[in-house]
Amino acid sequence: MRSRLSALAAGCALLAFAAPFCLAPFSAAFAAECTVDIGNLSQKRQLIIEQLNKLAKSSPNHQLDPAVSCPKLRELAGAETALLVYLQKNKDWCMVPDEAISNITMSLNRSKMIASRACAIAEQIKKNEEAGGATAQKLPTGPL
Repeated sequence: MRSRLSALAAGCALLAFAAPFCLAPFSAAFAAECTVDIGNLSQKRQLIIEQLNKLAKSSPNHQLDPAVSCPKLRELAGAETALLVYLQKNKDWCMVPDEAISNITMSLNRSKMIASRACAIAEQIKKNEEAGGATAQKLPTGPL
């Protein structure tokens, strides 16, 4: 029995010494996985930002049209939410700095605010157009 215990202790000592070397390839693989996941989420966010910038540049006054940009702004908020959730969930595993989480949180709050305003304006414009079309009175024609 004593020989089994000493063999087990020797095996544990060997494992304790070798574990950091054995786990190094795994931690590098997981770090690469974090990089890929964060990169994909960030790329999705960046593509939406580029689409919004393109919409703004194509308008005559270089401002976003609320009706056209509302869905894209909501999509941006969704992409930032997904990125933030991933960063918070994997903060320790992926060694995400607190500053990165703080920055994406501020960006998400700003995106939600802008999306809310744009969508409210777009809804108001739509209501005004519907009300204007249904109650518009015709001007009299002919000699007055």
